[in-house]
Amino acid sequence: MDWRLFVYGGLASITAEFGTFPIDTTKTRLQIQGQKIDGAHSQVKYRGMVHAFLQISQEEGARALYYGIWPAVLRQATYGTIKFGTYYSLKNAIMGEEVRVAGAPRSHGATRTDIACAVVAGAVSSAIANPTDVLKVRMQARPVLVQPGAVGPAGAVAGVTTAAARDPRTMGLVACFASVYRQEGFRGLWRGVGPTSQRAGVIAGVELPVYDFCKHHLTLPLGDTVSNHFVSSLIASLGSAVSSTPLDVIRTVRTEGFMALYKGFVPTWFRMGPWNIIFFITFEQLKQLY
Repeated sequence: MDWRLFVYGGLASITAEFGTFPIDTTKTRLQIQGQKIDGAHSQVKYRGMVHAFLQISQEEGARALYYGIWPAVLRQATYGTIKFGTYYSLKNAIMGEEVRVAGAPRSHGATRTDIACAVVAGAVSSAIANPTDVLKVRMQARPVLVQPGAVGPAGAVAGVTTAAARDPRTMGLVACFASVYRQEGFRGLWRGVGPTSQRAGVIAGVELPVYDFCKHHLTLPLGDTVSNHFVSSLIASLGSAVSSTPLDVIRTVRTEGFMALYKGFVPTWFRMGPWNIIFFITFEQLKQLY
């Protein structure tokens, strides 16, 4: 087992997360608005990804776009590390030292092996990292009702009142973790682990095999270059966005009607596209360095 694949996967995941997190915040806000069950999110406030991005920045400050970033980074440090390291380690163990020559046909069953390894790696790593995903969504979901730095009675800074102190967005990572645990117990930290793991398995089962397939077949015309990695990751992100958006919506909220399953598809792809591009280019460059 090559431990470097785990390290590279984690580092590349964290880099991609920092670069695309504001898009993920707009995606979450778009998906949870307009609910018929939860009155707190019944209002349709945002008209699209760009409008949500601008509205959040203007009303809550640019910092609000990064609420939940530290749970997300912690999630990628665990999820990304385990997911990509496990995927490539499983492939190497099953397929041995097979070398895929540029332009040569892939071995029989290679794609099926890729899919199986990716689904296992995605589901297992997501289940392990589920508590960090819970914290991330909690911090992203609700808009901040006061401007950061606003001064309240007796010179107190708005947002640090007794009520706000219980708001996950105003807490540090450890305090937010402790708050969820106190209020909901151990089960609260693993809320939604089934749908979340299924979604991760779907995403990985499409994203990684598609990337490897495209990279393999584009190596002859483009070489093992950044251009190849860019195109392959962009194609992989489209496939994973199409397959995962319905599960992503169900995981976050309960809505009605078929088209509701694709609420937030555009920001989902707009995030997955740049995320995969940043991730795979970083990952491939790290592999070439060492």
